[in-house]
Amino acid sequence: MRSSPVELCASVMAAVSQAAGIRVLEKCGLEQILEALKLLLSPGEGSGSNSLQITKHDILLATLKSNLSALEDKFLKDPHWKILKLLRDEIAHEAEWPQDSVDVTWRFTSQTLLLLLCLKETMLRLAADFNPGKPNPKTPETAPALSPDTLSVSQQKTVQSVLQFVVTLGVCPYLTPGVGVPLRFRTEFGAVVQDVVCLSTAPSATRRLYTSCRALLSVAQHASLGSLVFCRHLGDIAAGLCQLGFCPSKRSSLSPEEEVLTEEERALSRKALRDILDQVYQPLAVRELLILQGGPPQSCSEGKMQVRCRAPAWLRRLCGQLLSERLMRPSGVQAVVRGILEGAGAGAAGGSDAEATAADWKKCDLIAKILASCPQQSLSPEDYYRDICPQILDLFHFQDKLAARQFQRVATTTFLTMSREQPQLAAKYLLQPMLAPLHRCLNTAEIPESDMVPGTILVTEQQLSRCIEDIYKVYVVGNEPLPVLVDSLLPVLGVLFSLYCFTKQSVSHIRSLCQEILLWILGRLERNKAVASLKGFAGLDKSVPSLHSLCHFRAAPQGGIMITIKEAVCDEDEDEALYQRVSSEQCQVEHLGGLLSHCQECGLAGDFFIFCLKELTHMAVENETEFKMKSFSNKSLLELEQHQTLLVEGQERKLLVLQLVALLCERMSEQIFTNITQVVDFVAATLQRACASLAHQAESTVESQTLSMSMGLVAVMLGGAVQLKSSDFAILKQLLPLLEKVSSTYPDPVIQELAADLRITISTHGAFSTETVSVAAQSTLNKKDPEGKREEQQQTSYERYSDVSHGHLEPQQSHAASHEVHEPSTTAKQKSGSVTTEELQEALLSAYDPQIPTRAAALRTLSRWIEQREAKILGMQEKLLKIFLENLEHEDTFVYLSAIQGVALLSDVYPEKILPGLLSQYDSSKDRHTPETRMKVGEILMRIVRALGDMVSKYREPLIHTFLRGARDPDSAHRASSLSNLGELCQRLHFMLGSVVHEVTACLIAVAKTDHEVQVRRAAIHVIVLLLRGLSQKATEVLRDVLKDLYHLLKHVVCLEPDDVARLHAQLALEELDEIMRNFLFPPPKLEKKITVLP
Repeated sequence: MRSSPVELCASVMAAVSQAAGIRVLEKCGLEQILEALKLLLSPGEGSGSNSLQITKHDILLATLKSNLSALEDKFLKDPHWKILKLLRDEIAHEAEWPQDSVDVTWRFTSQTLLLLLCLKETMLRLAADFNPGKPNPKTPETAPALSPDTLSVSQQKTVQSVLQFVVTLGVCPYLTPGVGVPLRFRTEFGAVVQDVVCLSTAPSATRRLYTSCRALLSVAQHASLGSLVFCRHLGDIAAGLCQLGFCPSKRSSLSPEEEVLTEEERALSRKALRDILDQVYQPLAVRELLILQGGPPQSCSEGKMQVRCRAPAWLRRLCGQLLSERLMRPSGVQAVVRGILEGAGAGAAGGSDAEATAADWKKCDLIAKILASCPQQSLSPEDYYRDICPQILDLFHFQDKLAARQFQRVATTTFLTMSREQPQLAAKYLLQPMLAPLHRCLNTAEIPESDMVPGTILVTEQQLSRCIEDIYKVYVVGNEPLPVLVDSLLPVLGVLFSLYCFTKQSVSHIRSLCQEILLWILGRLERNKAVASLKGFAGLDKSVPSLHSLCHFRAAPQGGIMITIKEAVCDEDEDEALYQRVSSEQCQVEHLGGLLSHCQECGLAGDFFIFCLKELTHMAVENETEFKMKSFSNKSLLELEQHQTLLVEGQERKLLVLQLVALLCERMSEQIFTNITQVVDFVAATLQRACASLAHQAESTVESQTLSMSMGLVAVMLGGAVQLKSSDFAILKQLLPLLEKVSSTYPDPVIQELAADLRITISTHGAFSTETVSVAAQSTLNKKDPEGKREEQQQTSYERYSDVSHGHLEPQQSHAASHEVHEPSTTAKQKSGSVTTEELQEALLSAYDPQIPTRAAALRTLSRWIEQREAKILGMQEKLLKIFLENLEHEDTFVYLSAIQGVALLSDVYPEKILPGLLSQYDSSKDRHTPETRMKVGEILMRIVRALGDMVSKYREPLIHTFLRGARDPDSAHRASSLSNLGELCQRLHFMLGSVVHEVTACLIAVAKTDHEVQVRRAAIHVIVLLLRGLSQKATEVLRDVLKDLYHLLKHVVCLEPDDVARLHAQLALEELDEIMRNFLFPPPKLEKKITVLP
């Protein structure tokens, strides 16, 4: 069929137009399009008008009209712009949106969108035509040719400005209230735009929003333009698509003519929203969705115009659904965590503010609650936990240090939240995978036959290290003893302890982690379960799960530890294997003692020690029954062999118990018992063992001495060392049956009498106490002073010990008991209470005598009486303290030194009452006390520190804080005095410095580098010298965390300090440090030989 002339002409015109469009696209360049965009963005000339009536709205409208007119004039008059005009007209012809409008802002937006589409088409054409040549092998260092569609930095800024105008004029004004962030809350220009846009003219607001979003998505199809679009404007575009695709209509039914958007266009908007959310950086998508979802309800009244309206319900539901979809995707947990942390002001994960965000537990709790809550899209909580828990465990294993701190804290908090809310699911999907490497090598686990080959690696180095590190982060760092956590870790404690013992044989980075985990779980377990676990560690309870007999630990190639299958033992190696097993058991017992040395404060070490003592009693009873065993003449050989095996195991158990008791007696300090109940249990175990020994006439000297010591301990408590309550006597009454049995059956009459008297004293709640009890108490205390020091010194040490241990003293009773037992050896010694009232009154008056010798002699006399613990003197401590402090102001050396000695001795008796006042006086300003007086008080404090000895740790905090504050005093002499006192105190504290060592080090570094006074800098360096000399070889442990900082400070002083004396001190400190490190790295050989007695 032949075409009509009209149709033929139309087809020819279309072909010509298409060919012209291709030529236009080929000739149009990026520079011309960007110049046109700059022309649209140029500032208007109306802003310079002198008329005050012109508002910002008028200026903006005039500028937009002027720029549009300038662009059209350029297209019509400039022949070089004809090519761009043809391209723009072609794209405008293909575009299906209304471009003409009475509203200037929409005309401006339409023209800008058309130019952006021209820019995209041109860049796609340039990229398609680009054909880079082959690289020259002779110049491989030459950079490859740059693609012609690449935008320069200035061109990117132009495009970003254009995009900002398009979003501001074409997207944000048409969002309904509550959708996105309103323009008026962003910038002042945004508030102007909000009022300039005319929504009543055609096209409608919804059609404008749809046109802008679709055009921007078309522009974003080019990779470089897409990054510019979504980097800053993802939230606004997502808000527009949400409104276009999901916002419900106000009326239930609309005719097709009334509908602004068709259902197809709404579906396209929904699909576009999901596509861009899937394509962009997922943390960015999460952050923008959270912003769209909005926070809690806020007021939107006219009185509070700056308060943002709450997001509508449909948008909150939509954002929640989209966020759940982000979470359920692969690596969704990481995306949610990054999105929330980066959106909370932390910058990029691992950025400069990451440390502050990691320390904010509120954000971590928020993320944990989000991750622990099962979304509606999930079929069931179990399905959700199955998908999410592996990703949560992966959060523990980030390599970047700063980002790792954030993710690990979130993972720990999420772990605890899930364990609290869904314990069964957490145990199945979190705890079991985390503890799987340890469960794999338990003696209760079934090892597959394929893994039974000797040398097979059951647990790799990386798996074991990750397992221990994850347990530490969850249990120790999280520090929340939930039942599911404790119950899950209990079965693998045996393997953990075996691993801890193996790490003690060499250097390992997981040794401290294992120790902290074991100490944490032992301190949180119920006491009977904790003791049962310790029995399993020691080998006394075979029912406790432990390491499989076929498994053992081995050093891994990368310096870690792995678990492998043991090699088969040959007949020739049986003796060696037996020796290795016995040595391993002995090392485990020693390591158990070291572990228990850290459990004394909580009382666990005391309870386990009492358990071992009870085991000794059971051993005595078993020995008695063994003597009465029947004959085995009628038994079979199998029964005899089984019986022999049981006897051997019994003997091994007895030897193990004896070894444990000996080790605990050697390792544990005097503070092993933390309460009266443990002391009573200890005494009861001793009495039971004594009664069991009497049953088969096995009394020995050791048993007799132990019995005397335990009953002497009870006598000390009843003698007044501890202020006993009625509940304490109820506990002591548990000893009455045993004391009665000892008093009636024990052959030693002295012990019999003491047992009877103790029974009477306990029964009467201390109302009746015989002289025998007092003598036993005093003799027990005197065993601590074998050199026969004088009576007053014994009483002083006893009172100080009792004061620290129990806090309830009755010194007068103790002193009376001491006076009844002991008589003075010579008449020259002054008896207690021999000072008369006249002598005391004379000494007090002489303390104010104007004659210097008389006053000094009186002060010396009062000091001597305090040292002798005279009752009348100690009863007037406040008056004596006032006398000594007033004499501190005296200018004569003999007087104020005597006053210093008196205050120091008085503080030795009542440190808790006097020391705070002295610290306050030393820390006061110049206005209240003279610098000389403060220096004298500093000397008193140092004498008190020396007198207290190891007990100075009780007053560590106030002393150190006072001296640190003194190091910042305006008076240079006081700063030097405070630093000198600080060095003396740190030298005495040793291991009790604790975390304060960081504060001390920071103070010394600051003073040594910044103080203007030479004496103060010398004092700071001298403190370091004192520290290193006092600690000696302990410095590597006490100053472990700050040793490097001290070394850098000393090198700084040696190189840059102008004062010769300070440099000399620093050089001496460096020599001390050099000697310490040499001895630490190359310890001197010890000529010793260790002999092990095999069972």
